Amino acid sequence: MSVDEATVRRVARLARVAVTDEEAQTLQGELNAILEWVEQLNEVDVDGVEPMTSVVETSMKKRQDGVTDGGYASRVVNSAPASEDNFFMVPKVVE
Repeated sequence: MSVDEATVRRVARLARVAVTDEEAQTLQGELNAILEWVEQLNEVDVDGVEPMTSVVETSMKKRQDGVTDGGYASRVVNSAPASEDNFFMVPKVVE
């Protein structure tokens, strides 16, 4: 698979990147080199290889799921202009 200069110009236009004639030819060569490298990677036999997210095995650090704060709703609504039963009271906005 390779790209021609028209494809490079189309991709550049879609990406809203201005390229000169010289840059288009350079980009064409670079994109073709990348595509050749990807084709080489596709030749690697990965059957039986488990997908991994890191080269080093790690485990996610987790904290215990529990309430560690709260329980003072009255202090929270204390500075509100109006409250009732520890809920903020706001003006009616929908008729």
